[in-house]
Amino acid sequence: MATIGTFTKTSAGFNGTIQTLNLKAKVSIAPVEKSSDTAPDYRVYIDRVEIGAGWTRTSQGKREFVSVKIDDPSFAAPIYANLIERNGQHDLIWSR
Repeated sequence: MATIGTFTKTSAGFNGTIQTLNLKAKVSIAPVEKSSDTAPDYRVYIDRVEIGAGWTRTSQGKREFVSVKIDDPSFAAPIYANLIERNGQHDLIWSR
């Protein structure tokens, strides 16, 4: 597992930065109105360009987190990560 981003919770969702070997960008994760049970709870943006989506989940320990899928034509494959709260900030944790 690796932390690829740090975020702050705001009234409009989450704002932060994602940094990998090939990407460094300011990102916002904004809540959206669900159109169905399987629709995402959040959309992920760099500027105004949508790069992914997120779903609210609950861990076995009853902690809420956001499961995120990020994709871009420049990626070899989508990035799957979890946005979790730790010590007052939210970390985006990537795993394979």
